[in-house]
Order: sequence, then structure tokens, then C-alpha cells
Amino acid sequence: MKKLNTGEFYGTHYQKTAFEDIIITDTEYTHSKVDWHYHENPYFTYLLQGKLLESNKKESYYLEPGSLLFHNWQDAHYNIKPPEYTRGFHIELNENWFLNNDIQILDFEGSIHIKNPLTKNLMNKVFIESKINDDYSNLAIESLLIDIFSTIKENKKISTAKPDWVNKLQELLLEEQIDYSLNTLSSILGIHPIHLSREFNRYFGTNLGNYIRLLKVNKAFCLIASNTISMTKICYQCGFYDQSHFISSFKRFYNTTPTKLIRKIG
Repeated sequence: MKKLNTGEFYGTHYQKTAFEDIIITDTEYTHSKVDWHYHENPYFTYLLQGKLLESNKKESYYLEPGSLLFHNWQDAHYNIKPPEYTRGFHIELNENWFLNNDIQILDFEGSIHIKNPLTKNLMNKVFIESKINDDYSNLAIESLLIDIFSTIKENKKISTAKPDWVNKLQELLLEEQIDYSLNTLSSILGIHPIHLSREFNRYFGTNLGNYIRLLKVNKAFCLIASNTISMTKICYQCGFYDQSHFISSFKRFYNTTPTKLIRKIG
């Protein structure tokens, strides 16, 4: 089985940024199939465009724009790519990084499919910093990655004791056309609206309204990064009722407007 060494990924690298213990690549996937392999170091894959099937020895993931995976170094897998443009963002971390930041890599075994929009929001900020790449980007990226591992670990703790309605609600909120009112959601879940409102933050890390905004702006982020459709289409495709609402919500999470973001990452 092939081992990919530090900084090595299949495809064409548009940008490769190396910090002391971190290597970041912005890559076009060019292989229709990549056979079984594993990587020398742990890394994140964040799919920005296109689709990808990724399988390891335990499960398979059908990845779309916005899908985020973490692979530990020993996680063997293979990939199949449909005949369309596919782009991924990778963050590779060596052993020193985990030691220096007192993060136990054994707490993150195998492959982890990360769905939490708070974690994806942090990853989007890493992506922005990698494009800015100034004297402070290394520090900013280090801090964001520490926060990412903290949220992943916290989510793992919560998942061992969460009630059934939490998983059902998470799936409901990922649907495109659902009515997000508190009464509707509580009715579907069979719990009282007050109970849902009180318990939501405990299991999702923020309030219901903020969680829904994050889902929308994260989806918009990937569409903006692809730079293939207009801002008007992005606005309505992501469920914002007008451009003003879209811009203000986006700026709240990323401290920049969608138009300025294109200039930063273009």
C-alpha cells in the first residue's frame, strides 16, 4: 500500500503553504480513482467544489462541497471522483504540532466526518488566513486549529450521552426546505418547545437561530470560494430572503463581506 509523504497529495496543487509544523494545500483532484493509500501525517480534507467518494475500512463518505474530514496518519482509504471539476483544501499537521499544543492524537483515531457548522466555520477562517498568508497568519491558523480540535473532542463527549432527538434534529436542520420554526421542530421531534430551546445549546454549542445562520453562511462560503455563480444566486440558493440580510449575516461570522472575500481568496 502506498504511503504519501509530508506535503504529498494526489492532484494538481494551486497553492502550497508551509508553516513550521503545518502544510496547507489547495488542490484540484485529477484522478478518477486513487487506490488504497495512507498518509505520513494526520490531515484535514475540506471539499470546496465537486464530488468525491472516499472509503476506508469501516465506512464510505459521499462528499460534496462543504464536506469536512479528519484522517489520522494510520487511516488507509481510497477515492473515486466523478468526471467533474473537484477541488479540495488540505491541512497536514506533523507530530511536533500535536506535542507542542498538548493535543493527544490518539483521541482522534481513524477517520472523522465532521458535520458541526461551528467547526466548519473555524475551518473556513483557516482557509481565509491561508490566502492572506501574512506575518500573522501562522499564529491565527494555529489558534483556529486548536479550537477545531477542542470542538471535535467536545462533540465526541456529547455524542456518547445525547438523546435520540438530537441526532434526528441534526439531520432535519441539514435539509434544504424545512420550516425552521421552534414549534414545528419540537412537534416533529415530539418534545416541548421550551425543552428544545433550553437543551439546544447544550448539544449544539450555540442557540438554534445562530446554528441555522451558520449552516447558511457555511454553504454560501463554498459557493463564494468556487467563484462560479453570482452573489444574487448564492443569496437565494442559501435561503437568505434578500442581499442585505445575506451580507450582514456573512459579515457577522467572517468580519468581511462576500465581495471582499472573493478579493482575498481570488
